[in-house]
Amino acid sequence: MRVSNDARRIARDTLIIDTHIDVPYRLYRNPDDVSQATTAGDFDYPRAMAGGLNAPFMSIYIPASKDASGEAYEFAVQSIASVEQLAAEHPDKFAIATCSEDLARHFEQNLISLPLGMENGGPISGQIDHLTYFFDQGIRYITLAHSKSNHISDSSYDSNEHWQGLSEFGKALIPQMNRLGIMVDVSHISDNAFWQVMALTQTPVLATHSSLRHFTPDFKRNMSDDMVVALAKQGGVIQINYGSAFLHRAAQDFSAQRNAAVLAYQQNQQLPDDDPALLEYRKAYSERHPYPYASIENVLDHIDRVVELGGIDAVGIGSDYDGVGDTLPTHLKDVSTYPNLIQGLLDRGYSEPDIQQILGGNSLRVWRAAEDYAESQGTAIQCRSA
Repeated sequence: MRVSNDARRIARDTLIIDTHIDVPYRLYRNPDDVSQATTAGDFDYPRAMAGGLNAPFMSIYIPASKDASGEAYEFAVQSIASVEQLAAEHPDKFAIATCSEDLARHFEQNLISLPLGMENGGPISGQIDHLTYFFDQGIRYITLAHSKSNHISDSSYDSNEHWQGLSEFGKALIPQMNRLGIMVDVSHISDNAFWQVMALTQTPVLATHSSLRHFTPDFKRNMSDDMVVALAKQGGVIQINYGSAFLHRAAQDFSAQRNAAVLAYQQNQQLPDDDPALLEYRKAYSERHPYPYASIENVLDHIDRVVELGGIDAVGIGSDYDGVGDTLPTHLKDVSTYPNLIQGLLDRGYSEPDIQQILGGNSLRVWRAAEDYAESQGTAIQCRSA
């Protein structure tokens, strides 16, 4: 793909925030040194530097199986510790970010910021003290649920909508998250839960790694037009997910067929949800059946539609690198490729200030709004680099 000097300059000079990258769980499954070039995965330091990525939110992902087995809290603690260790071992490359101002400081120091987001609120375990603990550990957004409904919220992936949205604890949790300055992530939750969050929250929310249901009509994991409009009116941001199944119907249909095959295999073999054999089976299935990869144009189509629905302030980037496997679009295969996206935006007529908003400005605004509200409620915002 042709990339102009302007696109490379914008990538170099702009604070790029990607709100969802699954490095911690990738390294849990397959330990590696992402401070150096790696042959696996979508993220490492050299590729991030090549792409201009400054602030990848590290997803502290908690599989539903860990939640069900009672291991969610401990697993979250271990995952956070792994990111802390990465930064401690490579202080010339990475730094933990616990406030929005950290990002600017690290940018000036040529360090990659590592803010933390928790994907699945299971580790809260119904205890507000746990929420405060994870805030103190640096968690700055929480995806309320993941693939299964939990004690906080119903999941868009789970047909068992036990709570018909949020649980009573979930409804009490939202104002507590607002009070602390933890952003609410509405990715993964059911439609009912989304609308209940919107009625309860006092601060803008994020959909940290979602795309648009307009292009995948039967995929409830994506957001409807009405949801995007409401999110935008409230000042929130939808961060476009790069998984091909999030982007166009052909990949969505393929994913449904493959998931059915994987589920049948899992049931026949009696495997848990996080068994590595399931990943191997998925890989083998994809080798037998050509995958209909989305293109960078599909990503740009989603961005265009968000702008049409909610304006330039409503869209950002939540790639889900290291989280969607081998389903990434052409020309956006890893964290070195942000200049490709910038070139696509330039080619579609976006101005440099608008591109800067998409790449990070909108996410930063939501984070600052969460901090401002928290400070108004008496929470002291602690910056790691201060």
